[in-house]
Amino acid sequence: MISSDVIRGYNDTIILYMLIDNDSYGYEISKNIRELSDEKYIIKETTLYSAFNRLMKNGYIESFVKKETFGKQRKYYRITKAGLDYYKEKCQEWELTKEVINKFIKEGL
Repeated sequence: MISSDVIRGYNDTIILYMLIDNDSYGYEISKNIRELSDEKYIIKETTLYSAFNRLMKNGYIESFVKKETFGKQRKYYRITKAGLDYYKEKCQEWELTKEVINKFIKEGL
């Protein structure tokens, strides 16, 4: 299991990734993060919704209500153009971060 402290700075990136191809809602995003990480990272509900609020405030995602079967309404999220640009920036930052950290990883210990 990955410590939430280690991954905290990349929660936004992870959530934006989950919205690139499809609009989605909180539980589905959480479930997909868990599955895609092979159960190594489970995002807490409070962390997820805090990130949604931050991403909406910054204009990176927007929300809308969609009526599901049986008349139930659910809040969905979609990535914006600004969100996609921010995602690309964070991916470049991650590549640089990996490059630097890998210089301090001693193999074979």
